[in-house]
Amino acid sequence: MHVEKNYSLSWDIDSFFKGGSHSAELQAKLEQTSKELAAFTTAVSEWDGQDYTVFTELTSSYANLGMATFQMGSFVECFSAADASDTYSDTLLNRLGSLNATLQNASNELSKKTTLLSDEHWQQWLETDALKEIAFVLDELRTNQTFLLSDKEETLINNLSVDGYAGWSAHYDTLVHSMRFDVVNEQGEAVSLSAGQTDNLLNSANYDVRHNAFKVWEQTWQEKGALFADTLNHLIGFRLAKYQAREWDILDESLRLNRLEEATLNSIWDVVSNNKAPVLAFLERKAKMLNLDKLGWVDVEAPLTLTDTQTTLTFQEGAEFIEEHFAKFSPKMAEFARNAFENNWIEAEDRDNKRPGGFCTEFPEDGESRIFMTYDGSANTISTLAHELGHAFHSHVMRDQSPLNRDYAMNVAETASTFAEILISDAAIKVAASKEEHIQLLEDKIQRSVAFFMNIHSRFLFEKRFHKARLDGAVTVEGLNKLMEDAQKEAYVDSLKDYHPTFWQSKLHFYIDDIPFYNYPYTFGFLFSAGIYAHAGTVEGSYEDAYIALLQDTGSMTTEELAQKHLNVDLTKPDFWQAAVDIILKDIDEFLELTK
Repeated sequence: MHVEKNYSLSWDIDSFFKGGSHSAELQAKLEQTSKELAAFTTAVSEWDGQDYTVFTELTSSYANLGMATFQMGSFVECFSAADASDTYSDTLLNRLGSLNATLQNASNELSKKTTLLSDEHWQQWLETDALKEIAFVLDELRTNQTFLLSDKEETLINNLSVDGYAGWSAHYDTLVHSMRFDVVNEQGEAVSLSAGQTDNLLNSANYDVRHNAFKVWEQTWQEKGALFADTLNHLIGFRLAKYQAREWDILDESLRLNRLEEATLNSIWDVVSNNKAPVLAFLERKAKMLNLDKLGWVDVEAPLTLTDTQTTLTFQEGAEFIEEHFAKFSPKMAEFARNAFENNWIEAEDRDNKRPGGFCTEFPEDGESRIFMTYDGSANTISTLAHELGHAFHSHVMRDQSPLNRDYAMNVAETASTFAEILISDAAIKVAASKEEHIQLLEDKIQRSVAFFMNIHSRFLFEKRFHKARLDGAVTVEGLNKLMEDAQKEAYVDSLKDYHPTFWQSKLHFYIDDIPFYNYPYTFGFLFSAGIYAHAGTVEGSYEDAYIALLQDTGSMTTEELAQKHLNVDLTKPDFWQAAVDIILKDIDEFLELTK
Protein backbone atom coordinates (compact mmCIF):
# COMPACT_ATOMS: atom_id res chain seq x y z
CA MET A 1 0.00 0.00 0.00
CA HIS A 2 1.32 3.47 -0.91
CA VAL A 3 1.97 5.63 2.11
CA GLU A 4 1.85 9.39 1.60
CA LYS A 5 4.99 11.02 2.96
CA ASN A 6 4.76 14.16 5.05
CA TYR A 7 8.14 15.65 5.87
CA SER A 8 8.25 18.08 8.78
CA LEU A 9 9.45 21.68 8.44
CA SER A 10 10.78 21.55 12.01
CA TRP A 11 13.73 19.58 13.28
CA ASP A 12 14.11 17.21 16.19
CA ILE A 13 16.92 18.21 18.54
CA ASP A 14 15.28 16.86 21.69
CA SER A 15 16.75 13.47 20.78
CA PHE A 16 20.14 14.86 21.85
CA PHE A 17 19.14 16.82 24.96
CA LYS A 18 15.57 17.30 26.14
CA GLY A 19 14.47 20.67 27.48
CA GLY A 20 16.14 23.25 25.26
CA SER A 21 18.88 25.50 26.57
CA HIS A 22 17.91 24.74 30.20
CA SER A 23 18.07 20.99 29.60
CA ALA A 24 19.00 18.97 32.68
CA GLU A 25 20.61 16.40 30.37
CA LEU A 26 22.80 19.09 28.84
CA GLN A 27 23.82 20.38 32.27
CA ALA A 28 24.74 16.85 33.35
CA LYS A 29 26.80 16.42 30.17
CA LEU A 30 28.58 19.70 30.85
CA GLU A 31 29.44 18.64 34.39
CA GLN A 32 30.65 15.20 33.32
CA THR A 33 32.76 16.60 30.49
CA SER A 34 34.29 19.19 32.84
CA LYS A 35 35.38 16.40 35.20
CA GLU A 36 36.80 14.29 32.35
CA LEU A 37 38.59 17.33 30.97
CA ALA A 38 40.16 18.07 34.36
CA ALA A 39 41.37 14.47 34.59
CA PHE A 40 42.74 14.66 31.03
CA THR A 41 44.59 17.90 31.79
CA THR A 42 46.20 16.33 34.85
CA ALA A 43 47.17 13.19 32.94
CA VAL A 44 48.80 15.26 30.17
CA SER A 45 50.73 17.26 32.75
CA GLU A 46 51.98 14.07 34.37
CA TRP A 47 52.97 12.32 31.13
CA ASP A 48 56.72 12.06 30.74
CA GLY A 49 56.70 12.43 26.97
CA GLN A 50 58.20 8.97 26.49
CA ASP A 51 55.59 6.35 27.42
CA TYR A 52 53.94 5.23 24.17
CA THR A 53 51.02 3.42 25.82
CA VAL A 54 50.04 6.45 27.87
CA PHE A 55 50.26 8.62 24.74
CA THR A 56 47.80 6.42 22.84
CA GLU A 57 45.39 6.59 25.79
CA LEU A 58 45.71 10.37 25.96
CA THR A 59 45.14 10.66 22.22
CA SER A 60 41.94 8.65 22.53
CA SER A 61 40.74 10.81 25.44
CA TYR A 62 41.49 13.97 23.48
CA ALA A 63 39.40 12.75 20.55
CA ASN A 64 36.47 11.79 22.79
CA LEU A 65 36.52 15.11 24.62
CA GLY A 66 36.57 16.94 21.31
CA MET A 67 33.45 15.05 20.22
CA ALA A 68 31.69 15.80 23.51
CA THR A 69 32.30 19.56 23.34
CA PHE A 70 31.35 19.61 19.66
CA GLN A 71 28.11 17.74 20.42
CA MET A 72 27.09 20.26 23.06
CA GLY A 73 28.19 23.22 20.94
CA SER A 74 26.09 21.99 18.02
CA PHE A 75 23.03 21.69 20.24
CA VAL A 76 23.37 25.20 21.64
CA GLU A 77 24.03 26.60 18.15
CA CYS A 78 20.86 24.92 16.87
CA PHE A 79 18.73 26.16 19.73
CA SER A 80 20.12 29.69 19.51
CA ALA A 81 19.54 29.89 15.74
CA ALA A 82 15.97 28.62 15.94
CA ASP A 83 15.03 30.93 18.81
CA ALA A 84 16.97 34.18 18.73
CA SER A 85 15.22 35.38 21.89
CA ASP A 86 16.88 32.70 24.03
CA THR A 87 19.61 34.73 25.72
CA TYR A 88 20.70 31.86 27.98
CA SER A 89 22.32 30.28 24.93
CA ASP A 90 25.01 32.97 25.16
CA THR A 91 25.83 31.88 28.70
CA LEU A 92 26.15 28.27 27.57
CA LEU A 93 28.34 29.22 24.61
CA ASN A 94 30.64 31.12 26.97
CA ARG A 95 30.95 28.09 29.22
CA LEU A 96 31.63 25.82 26.27
CA GLY A 97 34.21 28.32 25.08
CA SER A 98 36.00 27.94 28.40
CA LEU A 99 35.94 24.15 28.07
CA ASN A 100 37.35 24.35 24.54
CA ALA A 101 40.10 26.71 25.69
CA THR A 102 41.07 24.25 28.44
CA LEU A 103 41.06 21.40 25.94
CA GLN A 104 43.21 23.43 23.54
CA ASN A 105 45.68 24.20 26.32
CA ALA A 106 46.00 20.51 27.20
CA SER A 107 46.29 19.57 23.51
CA ASN A 108 49.11 22.09 23.07
CA GLU A 109 50.96 20.67 26.05
CA LEU A 110 50.49 17.11 24.79
CA SER A 111 51.71 18.02 21.31
CA LYS A 112 54.61 20.06 22.69
CA LYS A 113 55.83 17.07 24.68
CA THR A 114 55.97 14.93 21.54
CA THR A 115 58.69 17.27 20.26
CA LEU A 116 60.93 15.85 23.00
CA LEU A 117 61.11 12.65 20.94
CA SER A 118 63.58 12.46 18.09
CA ASP A 119 62.03 12.66 14.61
CA GLU A 120 63.03 9.05 13.99
CA HIS A 121 61.43 7.86 17.23
CA TRP A 122 58.29 9.84 16.46
CA GLN A 123 57.96 8.33 13.00
CA GLN A 124 58.23 4.86 14.53
CA TRP A 125 55.29 5.69 16.78
CA LEU A 126 53.21 6.94 13.84
CA GLU A 127 53.76 3.68 11.97
CA THR A 128 52.24 1.55 14.75
CA ASP A 129 48.78 0.03 14.30
CA ALA A 130 47.28 2.23 17.00
CA LEU A 131 48.41 5.51 15.40
CA LYS A 132 48.95 5.04 11.68
CA GLU A 133 45.34 5.88 10.79
CA ILE A 134 45.64 9.29 12.49
CA ALA A 135 49.34 9.86 11.73
CA PHE A 136 48.70 12.90 9.52
CA VAL A 137 46.69 14.74 12.19
CA LEU A 138 49.13 13.89 14.99
CA ASP A 139 52.11 14.98 12.91
CA GLU A 140 50.28 18.19 12.03
CA LEU A 141 49.63 18.93 15.72
CA ARG A 142 53.31 18.30 16.50
CA THR A 143 54.54 20.46 13.61
CA ASN A 144 52.20 23.30 14.56
CA GLN A 145 53.96 23.58 17.90
CA THR A 146 56.93 25.11 16.10
CA PHE A 147 54.73 28.11 15.25
CA LEU A 148 53.54 28.73 18.82
CA LEU A 149 54.85 30.60 21.85
CA SER A 150 55.68 29.09 25.23
CA ASP A 151 53.09 26.92 27.01
CA LYS A 152 52.43 29.72 29.50
CA GLU A 153 51.88 32.31 26.79
CA GLU A 154 49.67 30.05 24.66
CA THR A 155 47.58 29.14 27.71
CA LEU A 156 47.09 32.82 28.45
CA ILE A 157 46.06 33.52 24.84
CA ASN A 158 43.55 30.66 24.82
CA ASN A 159 42.05 31.70 28.15
CA LEU A 160 41.78 35.35 27.13
CA SER A 161 40.16 34.32 23.82
CA VAL A 162 36.97 33.27 25.62
CA ASP A 163 36.20 36.87 26.58
CA GLY A 164 38.40 38.29 23.82
CA TYR A 165 37.50 37.71 20.22
CA ALA A 166 35.09 34.88 21.04
CA GLY A 167 33.26 37.30 23.30
CA TRP A 168 33.10 39.93 20.58
CA SER A 169 31.84 37.33 18.12
CA ALA A 170 29.03 36.45 20.53
CA HIS A 171 28.33 40.15 21.03
CA TYR A 172 27.69 40.46 17.29
CA ASP A 173 24.92 37.85 17.55
CA THR A 174 23.40 39.77 20.46
CA LEU A 175 23.31 42.95 18.40
CA VAL A 176 21.75 41.27 15.37
CA HIS A 177 19.11 39.54 17.47
CA SER A 178 17.96 42.93 18.77
CA MET A 179 17.49 44.50 15.34
CA ARG A 180 14.14 45.07 13.63
CA PHE A 181 13.51 46.39 10.13
CA ASP A 182 10.37 48.39 9.32
CA VAL A 183 9.65 47.43 5.72
CA VAL A 184 6.82 46.80 3.28
CA ASN A 185 6.37 43.13 2.45
CA GLU A 186 5.32 41.41 -0.78
CA GLN A 187 1.66 41.97 0.08
CA GLY A 188 2.16 45.73 0.47
CA GLU A 189 1.82 45.61 4.26
CA ALA A 190 4.00 47.67 6.62
CA VAL A 191 5.68 45.15 8.91
CA SER A 192 8.53 44.92 11.41
CA LEU A 193 10.78 42.01 10.54
CA SER A 194 13.89 40.29 11.86
CA ALA A 195 17.19 40.43 9.97
CA GLY A 196 16.62 36.98 8.49
CA GLN A 197 13.15 37.79 7.18
CA THR A 198 14.24 41.14 5.77
CA ASP A 199 17.19 39.51 4.04
CA ASN A 200 14.72 37.33 2.12
CA LEU A 201 12.96 40.46 0.81
CA LEU A 202 16.23 41.62 -0.75
CA ASN A 203 15.82 38.75 -3.24
CA SER A 204 12.25 39.66 -4.18
CA ALA A 205 11.29 39.57 -7.84
CA ASN A 206 9.40 42.83 -7.24
CA TYR A 207 11.73 45.79 -7.93
CA ASP A 208 10.00 48.15 -5.49
CA VAL A 209 9.88 45.58 -2.70
CA ARG A 210 13.57 44.69 -2.85
CA HIS A 211 14.81 48.26 -3.38
CA ASN A 212 12.68 49.71 -0.61
CA ALA A 213 13.76 46.87 1.68
CA PHE A 214 17.39 47.48 0.74
CA LYS A 215 17.06 51.18 1.56
CA VAL A 216 15.70 50.32 5.01
CA TRP A 217 18.33 47.58 5.35
CA GLU A 218 21.20 50.01 4.72
CA GLN A 219 19.76 52.73 6.95
CA THR A 220 19.07 50.40 9.87
CA TRP A 221 22.55 48.88 9.85
CA GLN A 222 24.10 52.32 9.45
CA GLU A 223 22.24 53.60 12.52
CA LYS A 224 24.10 51.02 14.59
CA GLY A 225 27.36 51.41 12.67
CA ALA A 226 29.37 52.56 15.70
CA LEU A 227 28.38 49.44 17.67
CA PHE A 228 29.38 47.09 14.85
CA ALA A 229 32.60 48.98 14.14
CA ASP A 230 33.51 48.71 17.81
CA THR A 231 32.77 44.97 17.74
CA LEU A 232 34.71 44.23 14.57
CA ASN A 233 37.69 46.39 15.54
CA HIS A 234 38.05 44.62 18.89
CA LEU A 235 37.58 41.16 17.39
CA ILE A 236 40.20 41.64 14.68
CA GLY A 237 42.41 43.65 17.04
CA PHE A 238 42.58 40.68 19.40
CA ARG A 239 43.42 38.36 16.50
CA LEU A 240 46.17 40.62 15.24
CA ALA A 241 47.70 40.96 18.71
CA LYS A 242 47.93 37.17 18.78
CA TYR A 243 49.50 37.14 15.33
CA GLN A 244 52.07 39.77 16.27
CA ALA A 245 53.07 37.83 19.38
CA ARG A 246 53.56 34.68 17.29
CA GLU A 247 55.18 36.61 14.41
CA TRP A 248 52.54 35.38 11.98
CA ASP A 249 51.48 37.01 8.74
CA ILE A 250 47.81 37.92 8.27
CA LEU A 251 47.00 34.81 6.20
CA ASP A 252 49.20 32.26 8.02
CA GLU A 253 46.55 30.90 10.38
CA SER A 254 43.86 30.75 7.73
CA LEU A 255 46.06 28.85 5.27
CA ARG A 256 47.18 26.38 7.94
CA LEU A 257 43.59 25.77 9.09
CA ASN A 258 42.59 25.11 5.47
CA ARG A 259 45.69 22.94 4.87
CA LEU A 260 46.25 25.05 1.80
CA GLU A 261 49.31 26.54 0.12
CA GLU A 262 49.25 30.26 -0.60
CA ALA A 263 50.28 29.47 -4.19
CA THR A 264 46.97 27.61 -4.60
CA LEU A 265 44.95 30.53 -3.25
CA ASN A 266 46.79 32.96 -5.52
CA SER A 267 46.19 30.67 -8.49
CA ILE A 268 42.45 30.66 -7.78
CA TRP A 269 42.15 34.44 -7.62
CA ASP A 270 44.33 34.86 -10.72
CA VAL A 271 42.03 32.59 -12.73
CA VAL A 272 38.91 34.28 -11.35
CA SER A 273 40.26 37.75 -12.15
CA ASN A 274 41.22 36.70 -15.69
CA ASN A 275 37.74 35.39 -16.47
CA LYS A 276 35.45 38.20 -15.39
CA ALA A 277 34.67 39.57 -18.85
CA PRO A 278 32.02 36.89 -19.63
CA VAL A 279 30.51 37.44 -16.17
CA LEU A 280 30.21 41.15 -16.90
CA ALA A 281 28.45 40.27 -20.16
CA PHE A 282 25.98 38.19 -18.15
CA LEU A 283 25.33 41.07 -15.73
CA GLU A 284 24.74 43.46 -18.65
CA ARG A 285 22.27 41.05 -20.26
CA LYS A 286 20.45 40.54 -16.97
CA ALA A 287 20.13 44.31 -16.53
CA LYS A 288 18.48 44.59 -19.95
CA MET A 289 16.09 41.76 -19.12
CA LEU A 290 15.10 43.59 -15.93
CA ASN A 291 14.66 46.81 -17.95
CA LEU A 292 17.51 48.49 -16.11
CA ASP A 293 20.43 50.50 -17.46
CA LYS A 294 22.69 48.87 -14.87
CA LEU A 295 22.20 46.40 -12.08
CA GLY A 296 22.28 47.74 -8.57
CA TRP A 297 23.71 45.66 -5.72
CA VAL A 298 20.31 44.30 -4.79
CA ASP A 299 19.47 43.42 -8.42
CA VAL A 300 22.38 41.01 -8.91
CA GLU A 301 20.57 38.15 -7.15
CA ALA A 302 17.04 39.20 -8.09
CA PRO A 303 15.19 36.38 -9.87
CA LEU A 304 14.10 36.74 -13.47
CA THR A 305 10.35 36.41 -13.99
CA LEU A 306 9.76 35.40 -17.59
CA THR A 307 6.61 33.38 -16.86
CA ASP A 308 3.30 34.51 -15.40
CA THR A 309 3.84 32.49 -12.26
CA GLN A 310 7.00 31.80 -10.31
CA THR A 311 7.51 28.05 -9.99
CA THR A 312 7.65 27.05 -6.36
CA LEU A 313 7.66 23.66 -4.71
CA THR A 314 6.31 22.72 -1.32
CA PHE A 315 8.89 21.45 1.15
CA GLN A 316 7.68 17.91 0.44
CA GLU A 317 8.03 18.40 -3.31
CA GLY A 318 11.44 20.03 -2.97
CA ALA A 319 12.67 17.18 -0.79
CA GLU A 320 11.45 14.53 -3.20
CA PHE A 321 13.03 16.39 -6.12
CA ILE A 322 16.37 16.32 -4.30
CA GLU A 323 16.03 12.61 -3.48
CA GLU A 324 15.19 11.78 -7.10
CA HIS A 325 18.12 13.62 -8.62
CA PHE A 326 20.68 12.69 -5.98
CA ALA A 327 19.85 9.09 -6.90
CA LYS A 328 20.90 9.61 -10.52
CA PHE A 329 24.46 10.29 -9.37
CA SER A 330 24.59 8.42 -6.08
CA PRO A 331 21.93 6.10 -4.64
CA LYS A 332 23.75 6.39 -1.31
CA MET A 333 23.30 10.18 -1.31
CA ALA A 334 19.60 9.77 -2.09
CA GLU A 335 19.06 7.22 0.66
CA PHE A 336 20.93 9.46 3.10
CA ALA A 337 18.78 12.48 2.17
CA ARG A 338 15.60 10.43 2.58
CA ASN A 339 16.71 9.38 6.05
CA ALA A 340 17.41 13.02 6.99
CA PHE A 341 13.93 14.10 5.86
CA GLU A 342 12.12 11.19 7.48
CA ASN A 343 13.89 11.67 10.81
CA ASN A 344 13.37 15.44 11.03
CA TRP A 345 16.96 16.62 10.72
CA ILE A 346 15.96 19.92 9.09
CA GLU A 347 14.63 23.20 10.50
CA ALA A 348 13.12 24.92 7.46
CA GLU A 349 10.03 26.77 8.70
CA ASP A 350 9.58 30.40 7.61
CA ARG A 351 8.79 32.21 10.87
CA ASP A 352 9.83 35.17 12.94
CA ASN A 353 12.62 35.06 15.52
CA LYS A 354 14.90 32.78 13.53
CA ARG A 355 18.50 33.70 12.80
CA PRO A 356 19.20 34.63 9.16
CA GLY A 357 21.13 32.28 6.88
CA GLY A 358 21.63 28.56 6.91
CA PHE A 359 24.07 25.98 8.21
CA CYS A 360 24.67 22.30 8.78
CA THR A 361 26.18 21.09 12.03
CA GLU A 362 27.29 17.65 13.12
CA PHE A 363 26.42 15.72 16.28
CA PRO A 364 29.46 13.42 16.21
CA GLU A 365 28.56 11.25 19.18
CA ASP A 366 25.33 10.20 17.44
CA GLY A 367 26.67 10.17 13.89
CA GLU A 368 23.93 12.60 12.82
CA SER A 369 23.67 16.16 11.49
CA ARG A 370 21.11 18.95 11.66
CA ILE A 371 20.34 21.56 9.01
CA PHE A 372 19.08 25.09 9.62
CA MET A 373 17.53 27.25 6.90
CA THR A 374 14.34 29.09 5.93
CA TYR A 375 12.53 27.40 3.03
CA ASP A 376 10.29 29.38 0.66
CA GLY A 377 9.88 26.93 -2.24
CA SER A 378 12.01 28.86 -4.73
CA ALA A 379 14.73 27.26 -6.83
CA ASN A 380 17.25 29.16 -4.73
CA THR A 381 16.15 27.66 -1.41
CA ILE A 382 15.88 24.18 -2.92
CA SER A 383 19.51 24.56 -3.96
CA THR A 384 20.35 25.78 -0.44
CA LEU A 385 18.68 22.70 1.01
CA ALA A 386 20.70 20.48 -1.34
CA HIS A 387 23.86 22.40 -0.36
CA GLU A 388 23.35 21.74 3.36
CA LEU A 389 22.47 18.08 2.71
CA GLY A 390 25.80 17.82 0.89
CA HIS A 391 27.53 18.95 4.08
CA ALA A 392 25.60 16.37 6.07
CA PHE A 393 26.45 13.60 3.58
CA HIS A 394 30.13 14.50 3.87
CA SER A 395 29.97 13.97 7.64
CA HIS A 396 27.95 10.81 7.13
CA VAL A 397 30.53 9.05 4.93
CA MET A 398 33.24 9.84 7.52
CA ARG A 399 31.30 8.69 10.58
CA ASP A 400 33.22 5.40 10.93
CA GLN A 401 36.64 7.04 10.80
CA SER A 402 38.68 8.09 13.81
CA PRO A 403 37.23 11.29 15.33
CA LEU A 404 40.53 13.08 14.64
CA ASN A 405 40.24 12.34 10.92
CA ARG A 406 36.72 13.79 10.72
CA ASP A 407 37.92 17.34 11.35
CA TYR A 408 38.25 18.39 7.72
CA ALA A 409 39.08 21.97 6.80
CA MET A 410 36.51 24.55 5.75
CA ASN A 411 37.65 24.80 2.12
CA VAL A 412 37.13 21.09 1.42
CA ALA A 413 34.03 21.17 3.63
CA GLU A 414 32.46 23.34 0.93
CA THR A 415 33.14 20.66 -1.69
CA ALA A 416 30.37 18.12 -1.02
CA SER A 417 27.86 20.89 -0.34
CA THR A 418 28.52 22.75 -3.58
CA PHE A 419 28.69 19.49 -5.54
CA ALA A 420 25.21 18.58 -4.28
CA GLU A 421 23.99 22.05 -5.19
CA ILE A 422 25.30 21.70 -8.74
CA LEU A 423 23.55 18.34 -9.12
CA ILE A 424 20.19 19.83 -8.19
CA SER A 425 20.61 23.03 -10.20
CA ASP A 426 21.46 21.08 -13.34
CA ALA A 427 18.59 18.67 -12.72
CA ALA A 428 16.10 21.52 -12.38
CA ILE A 429 17.32 23.11 -15.61
CA LYS A 430 16.99 19.81 -17.51
CA VAL A 431 13.37 19.27 -16.47
CA ALA A 432 12.26 22.87 -17.07
CA ALA A 433 8.77 22.93 -18.55
CA SER A 434 9.48 25.75 -21.02
CA LYS A 435 12.24 27.81 -22.56
CA GLU A 436 11.35 30.67 -20.21
CA GLU A 437 11.62 28.47 -17.13
CA HIS A 438 14.88 27.01 -18.48
CA ILE A 439 16.31 30.54 -18.74
CA GLN A 440 15.10 31.45 -15.25
CA LEU A 441 16.72 28.39 -13.66
CA LEU A 442 19.92 28.81 -15.66
CA GLU A 443 20.12 32.42 -14.51
CA ASP A 444 19.62 31.34 -10.89
CA LYS A 445 22.54 28.93 -11.22
CA ILE A 446 24.78 31.52 -12.88
CA GLN A 447 24.04 34.29 -10.38
CA ARG A 448 25.19 31.98 -7.58
CA SER A 449 28.41 31.50 -9.56
CA VAL A 450 28.68 35.28 -9.74
CA ALA A 451 28.61 35.33 -5.94
CA PHE A 452 31.76 33.20 -5.82
CA PHE A 453 33.46 35.24 -8.56
CA MET A 454 32.51 38.70 -7.38
CA ASN A 455 30.92 38.83 -3.94
CA ILE A 456 33.33 36.45 -2.21
CA HIS A 457 36.24 38.12 -3.99
CA SER A 458 35.15 41.49 -2.59
CA ARG A 459 34.97 39.99 0.92
CA PHE A 460 38.50 38.64 0.61
CA LEU A 461 39.83 42.00 -0.62
CA PHE A 462 38.04 43.80 2.21
CA GLU A 463 39.30 41.43 4.90
CA LYS A 464 42.92 41.62 3.79
CA ARG A 465 42.84 45.40 3.62
CA PHE A 466 40.98 45.80 6.90
CA HIS A 467 43.43 43.51 8.73
CA LYS A 468 46.31 45.62 7.42
CA ALA A 469 44.59 48.90 8.28
CA ARG A 470 43.74 47.63 11.77
CA LEU A 471 47.45 47.19 12.52
CA ASP A 472 47.63 50.99 12.69
CA GLY A 473 44.63 51.30 15.01
CA ALA A 474 40.85 51.09 15.03
CA VAL A 475 39.11 51.91 11.75
CA THR A 476 36.12 54.27 11.79
CA VAL A 477 32.65 53.46 10.44
CA GLU A 478 33.38 55.72 7.47
CA GLY A 479 36.71 53.98 6.91
CA LEU A 480 35.09 50.54 7.01
CA ASN A 481 32.36 51.65 4.61
CA LYS A 482 34.97 52.92 2.16
CA LEU A 483 37.09 49.76 2.41
CA MET A 484 33.97 47.69 1.72
CA GLU A 485 32.73 49.76 -1.21
CA ASP A 486 36.19 49.96 -2.80
CA ALA A 487 36.55 46.18 -2.56
CA GLN A 488 33.12 45.68 -4.13
CA LYS A 489 33.90 48.06 -7.00
CA GLU A 490 37.15 46.22 -7.71
CA ALA A 491 35.63 42.74 -7.49
CA TYR A 492 32.66 43.68 -9.70
CA VAL A 493 34.93 45.66 -12.06
CA ASP A 494 32.81 48.70 -11.17
CA SER A 495 29.94 47.28 -13.21
CA LEU A 496 27.11 48.06 -10.77
CA LYS A 497 24.99 51.17 -10.34
CA ASP A 498 25.36 51.15 -6.56
CA TYR A 499 27.04 49.10 -3.84
CA HIS A 500 26.54 47.90 -0.27
CA PRO A 501 28.99 49.78 2.00
CA THR A 502 27.44 48.43 5.23
CA PHE A 503 27.94 44.83 4.10
CA TRP A 504 30.74 44.49 6.67
CA GLN A 505 28.03 44.88 9.32
CA SER A 506 25.31 42.62 7.95
CA LYS A 507 27.53 39.67 6.94
CA LEU A 508 27.98 37.26 9.85
CA HIS A 509 31.08 35.71 8.28
CA PHE A 510 33.25 38.70 9.17
CA TYR A 511 32.50 38.12 12.86
CA ILE A 512 33.32 34.41 13.12
CA ASP A 513 36.20 34.11 15.55
CA ASP A 514 37.54 30.55 15.26
CA ILE A 515 38.08 30.49 11.47
CA PRO A 516 39.72 33.67 10.12
CA PHE A 517 38.97 34.72 6.54
CA TYR A 518 35.73 32.78 6.58
CA ASN A 519 35.04 33.63 2.95
CA TYR A 520 37.52 32.49 0.31
CA PRO A 521 36.98 28.79 1.19
CA TYR A 522 33.55 29.15 -0.47
CA THR A 523 35.13 30.09 -3.79
CA PHE A 524 37.64 27.28 -3.37
CA GLY A 525 34.87 24.77 -2.61
CA PHE A 526 32.77 25.99 -5.51
CA LEU A 527 35.55 25.68 -8.08
CA PHE A 528 36.93 22.46 -6.59
CA SER A 529 33.51 20.82 -6.71
CA ALA A 530 32.97 22.10 -10.26
CA GLY A 531 36.30 20.52 -11.20
CA ILE A 532 35.26 17.22 -9.61
CA TYR A 533 31.91 17.44 -11.42
CA ALA A 534 33.73 17.87 -14.72
CA HIS A 535 36.08 15.00 -13.86
CA ALA A 536 33.14 12.74 -13.00
CA GLY A 537 31.71 13.36 -16.45
CA THR A 538 34.85 11.93 -18.07
CA VAL A 539 34.77 8.66 -16.11
CA GLU A 540 32.95 5.64 -17.52
CA GLY A 541 30.34 4.09 -15.26
CA SER A 542 29.50 5.17 -11.73
CA TYR A 543 31.67 7.76 -10.00
CA GLU A 544 29.90 7.31 -6.66
CA ASP A 545 32.53 5.23 -4.87
CA ALA A 546 35.45 7.35 -6.13
CA TYR A 547 33.64 10.49 -4.97
CA ILE A 548 33.00 9.06 -1.50
CA ALA A 549 36.64 7.94 -1.25
CA LEU A 550 37.75 11.51 -1.97
CA LEU A 551 35.45 12.87 0.74
CA GLN A 552 36.74 10.32 3.24
CA ASP A 553 40.31 11.55 2.74
CA THR A 554 39.52 15.23 3.30
CA GLY A 555 40.52 15.12 6.97
CA SER A 556 43.78 13.23 6.66
CA MET A 557 45.94 15.05 4.08
CA THR A 558 46.65 18.51 2.72
CA THR A 559 44.36 19.94 0.07
CA GLU A 560 47.06 19.67 -2.57
CA GLU A 561 47.73 16.02 -1.66
CA LEU A 562 44.01 15.26 -1.85
CA ALA A 563 43.74 16.65 -5.37
CA GLN A 564 46.90 14.88 -6.50
CA LYS A 565 45.75 11.52 -5.15
CA HIS A 566 42.16 11.55 -6.38
CA LEU A 567 42.23 13.83 -9.42
CA ASN A 568 45.90 13.74 -10.45
CA VAL A 569 46.10 17.54 -10.61
CA ASP A 570 48.38 20.24 -9.22
CA LEU A 571 46.24 22.88 -7.51
CA THR A 572 49.03 25.45 -7.44
CA LYS A 573 48.80 25.64 -11.26
CA PRO A 574 45.96 27.41 -13.10
CA ASP A 575 44.95 24.46 -15.33
CA PHE A 576 42.52 22.75 -12.94
CA TRP A 577 40.93 26.02 -11.89
CA GLN A 578 40.53 27.18 -15.47
CA ALA A 579 38.80 23.89 -16.38
CA ALA A 580 36.42 24.46 -13.46
CA VAL A 581 35.75 28.05 -14.53
CA ASP A 582 35.08 26.90 -18.08
CA ILE A 583 32.01 25.02 -16.81
CA ILE A 584 30.53 28.26 -15.52
CA LEU A 585 31.45 30.08 -18.73
CA LYS A 586 29.56 27.44 -20.75
CA ASP A 587 26.46 28.22 -18.70
CA ILE A 588 26.91 31.92 -19.44
CA ASP A 589 27.39 31.24 -23.15
CA GLU A 590 24.15 29.23 -23.18
CA PHE A 591 22.31 31.98 -21.30
CA LEU A 592 23.53 34.69 -23.68
CA GLU A 593 22.52 32.57 -26.68
CA LEU A 594 19.05 31.84 -25.29
CA THR A 595 18.40 35.48 -24.42
CA LYS A 596 19.58 37.19 -27.61
